[in-house]
Amino acid sequence: MLFNSYIFIFLFFPLVLIGYYGLNYAGQNRTALVFLTGMSLWFYGYNNINYLFILIISIFFNFAISAVIPLSKNLVIKRFFLCLGILLNIGILFYFKYYDFFIENVNALCKTSLPLLRLMLPLGISFYTFQQLSYVVDSYRGECRDYGFWEYAAYVSFFPQLIAGPIVYHSELIPQFRNPANRRICFENMSKGIYAFSLGLAKKVLIADTFSKVVTIGYDSIEKLNTPSAFLIMLCYSLQIYFDFSGYCDMAYGMGYMLNVKLPVNFHSPYKAQSVSDFWDRWHMTLTRFFTKYIYIPLGGNRKGNTRTCLNVFLVFLISGLWHGANWTFILWGVLHGTASVFERLTNISNLKIPKAVKIGVTFALVTFAWSLFRAESIGSAKLLWHQLFCGGFGPIYQPVTEKFQSLIEISFLYRAGLGGIMERYPWLPLTAFACLSLTACLSMKNTQEKTACLKLTNGKLLVVVILMFWSIMSLSEISEFLYFNF
Repeated sequence: MLFNSYIFIFLFFPLVLIGYYGLNYAGQNRTALVFLTGMSLWFYGYNNINYLFILIISIFFNFAISAVIPLSKNLVIKRFFLCLGILLNIGILFYFKYYDFFIENVNALCKTSLPLLRLMLPLGISFYTFQQLSYVVDSYRGECRDYGFWEYAAYVSFFPQLIAGPIVYHSELIPQFRNPANRRICFENMSKGIYAFSLGLAKKVLIADTFSKVVTIGYDSIEKLNTPSAFLIMLCYSLQIYFDFSGYCDMAYGMGYMLNVKLPVNFHSPYKAQSVSDFWDRWHMTLTRFFTKYIYIPLGGNRKGNTRTCLNVFLVFLISGLWHGANWTFILWGVLHGTASVFERLTNISNLKIPKAVKIGVTFALVTFAWSLFRAESIGSAKLLWHQLFCGGFGPIYQPVTEKFQSLIEISFLYRAGLGGIMERYPWLPLTAFACLSLTACLSMKNTQEKTACLKLTNGKLLVVVILMFWSIMSLSEISEFLYFNF
């Protein structure tokens, strides 16, 4: 089920609110938690029941392992169950996400013909696997409290963040479920949640999905792009992935607020970053902290000299690339970010007295260039795009791209407003202006979490919420998945 769908907005989420708060008001707190878990499982299995069985088995297995670890007095036995939990979680992830990629490369290197499984990737498996891995490791470290099964199940399956994050720790979520004050409707939180949800829905439906239409055409016709067209397509994808993923997280953040659950911030204006390292302190922040806590620090962090630190940083980015997808494009994407981060650390270039605008511009250019690997189907496609970018020559923007953008309903209003002559004379202008305005918003406006934290619901903001919700809902005829569902 998608956040940006009629069934979710008009049926599923209202039922969640009514059932959860209704049961809590009746004093049935445990039943309310079971109800929330059941609704989350319905949300997850709505499109494919097979995904649901995998998630349920994973929940039972990890809860059992985490319950056994603290009971073991022998350190060897505790370590055995820890390794068992880690290996089986990674094994399940490998089987569904990386098996075919591994076999394809074995076949290519060894000239064999081992069969591929062609398995469908379960939604959000990378997210809920990492979330449960953190729980297993924390259980071994003695950091988990005496949580019950339904508390654990609700923690893992909590639908706002189940499929695409943020990656939440048990210490952040379960105590909020236990807090009696959170079992009653808080109208301040409800207003903040509706505000954040409306902004996130608008980001996804009105901005990200608009960019998606032209990006798809561009990447399907890379060989036909000239330099300006390739540049514009790369810029549009950079904006698409930000508004898509941050839009999802804003909606998750908003629904959490409406359920009196505050989820961790996952985006903090990443395109305002002044270095690649700064970018990763702002982009997908919960993934960054997961890798820091469970991989970077256990590898030694920055405690074993500069060379070892640089190696650890590079390895984390390499693993991050592989986590995002079973394709060499993601691995190379991780290598590029790892190399840039190591270079910054070795040269200390981020501390040089360079104008802030220059730092932001260079960082955004590097990140946007790397995103081309993220979107390309293969390294060959990415190389072709780079060739078109630098050697494609100059001329008008690829016509199908401009025509697709001008076919949008919103653009038809500009024609009726008397701007048709300008747009026909300069067909590239509407899309370029839209991209520039979107980028300007990223660089100059507060992010949703900043706006929500200090929200004072005035008549003007209420009007904005109503307009955004109405406009977004009226634009749901072409429902599209979120990009990070693929990871």
